[in-house]
Amino acid sequence: MKTLIAESIVKLLEGVSVEEVADMLETPPEESMGDFALPCFAFAKVLRKSPKIIAQELADGLAEKKDELGISRIEALNGYLNLYMERSGYVKAGMEKLAEEGFGVNKPGVGKTICMDYSSPNIAKNFHVGHLRTTVIGNSLYKIFDKLGYKTVRINHLGDWGTQFGKLIVAYKLWSSKEAVEEKGIEELLRIYVKFNVEKDNNPFLVEEARQWLVKMEKDDPEALEYWEWFKEISMVEFERVYDMLGISFDSYIGESFYRSRVPALVEELKAKNLLQESQGANVVDLSDYDMPPCLITKSDGASIYHSRDMAAVLYRKETYGFEKCLYVTGLEQTLHFKQVFKAIELMGYDWTEGLVHIPYGLVSLDGAKLSTRGGNIIYAEDILKEAVERAMSAILNKNPQLKDKEQVAHMVGVGAVIFHDLFNQRIKNIDFVWDEVLSFEGTSGPYVQYTYARAKSILRKADYQKNVQQIAYEKLTDDYSFKLIKQLQGYEEAVNKAAERYEPSVVAKYLIALSTTFNKFYHECPILKAEEAEKQAKLYLVDVTQGVIKECCELLGIKCPEEM
Repeated sequence: MKTLIAESIVKLLEGVSVEEVADMLETPPEESMGDFALPCFAFAKVLRKSPKIIAQELADGLAEKKDELGISRIEALNGYLNLYMERSGYVKAGMEKLAEEGFGVNKPGVGKTICMDYSSPNIAKNFHVGHLRTTVIGNSLYKIFDKLGYKTVRINHLGDWGTQFGKLIVAYKLWSSKEAVEEKGIEELLRIYVKFNVEKDNNPFLVEEARQWLVKMEKDDPEALEYWEWFKEISMVEFERVYDMLGISFDSYIGESFYRSRVPALVEELKAKNLLQESQGANVVDLSDYDMPPCLITKSDGASIYHSRDMAAVLYRKETYGFEKCLYVTGLEQTLHFKQVFKAIELMGYDWTEGLVHIPYGLVSLDGAKLSTRGGNIIYAEDILKEAVERAMSAILNKNPQLKDKEQVAHMVGVGAVIFHDLFNQRIKNIDFVWDEVLSFEGTSGPYVQYTYARAKSILRKADYQKNVQQIAYEKLTDDYSFKLIKQLQGYEEAVNKAAERYEPSVVAKYLIALSTTFNKFYHECPILKAEEAEKQAKLYLVDVTQGVIKECCELLGIKCPEEM
């Protein structure tokens, strides 16, 4: 409907596309301001007219097409073109579109591949609450692009190579034992890693010794690689336990170590293209023309580095998957790193680098305290998730102790609350993790959305609802509350598309809150089960569609919905 209106408006304007106008058409906050509104301020400079005059001219130009477009009234007010739709036609068209597969969301990504690099924890370090950000943001974006028809490859680029392993080997030999590691696992590895970072300030020889162990690893020293494999196996047990709690899986666990054998070929290609320079014994790609520090390819001892391994990974993924885009969900502090990597790839002559996208996110604090692995100020992700589930169980026992499958529901609510709290915020913002906000059953929270879904399912159960789309009396859904809910449902496709365009799951999360709020008003104001039969069936169908969209939105965020709460 937006597209039809936009096509008519474009014929009355110059130099504007249908897509631009459709994107500008907004749903006003107050129904008295119309069902759609077009702000005309952006056209003023090009048309050399005031927004008020433009709005009036558009209103006059659309007047003769009013009936054709299903518009009941057109109004030009203070530079806005306000459109009031003829309700019965809008309701019928809207509900018929929502009846299509996938609630009518188009699939522009069919035949295209997106590689997604996210989560990617460092081996031998616990999954702390900060790691949850890349994991849940990446998982949600994967689901959003999958919804739009893309073939999406989920890559967990494990941090399984680098200086930290040299540090761990030294720390293990000095302060730990096989028995201690086998008993305590990753907890023991983290303890000695933190101890190393404290002790190195007093003993600089520790750093050199760690570097030597990394050189041994690079040269395939059997003892060094045996330690590395052992530390990696211990870490994967920890990671998989957290992923199982979150309901998250991956298509590839190929980490940094895989690409070190591909770095020599990268070095040769850079040399052949006259891009490699020597700097203090190291090999670099000069990026000074682009106001960036040099991109380090190999260190003075010949060892590979993050930049070179990431460049090798890009080339491997393009060759293996033929991606349209390769997305990297990592912290904001890695922005420069990826700018350097992408620019170096571009300088190699590849014409697909626009498809390389860094998706940064902000930091997480717990009640205002910044988290740090090196300093030992760590809140483990598993502990956070377990506590969320325990708190959810406590709420269930307090409010609904007779609930069936309490453990399963508590898991859905607790884990869902943690995920929603993260994704509701714009990813670039820093997040302060506060329990009272996370598990609130009111306002902008996961439990509020899940409770709304459970309420809708309860209505359908009480009515013993059997869907029959052919017999829906759409004219019974033109009251204010039903109409507003249908308008909200119509925004689902737009929310999914905007979330993909902006790489921003919060668009879906915010839409979900708005939809839940609108549904709850509809529920309170419309006595569904007491209505006459035609109206009752029409409104039950509306409830059915709403619960379906809520459930699917939650799935796009990586959240499961209990049938009862």
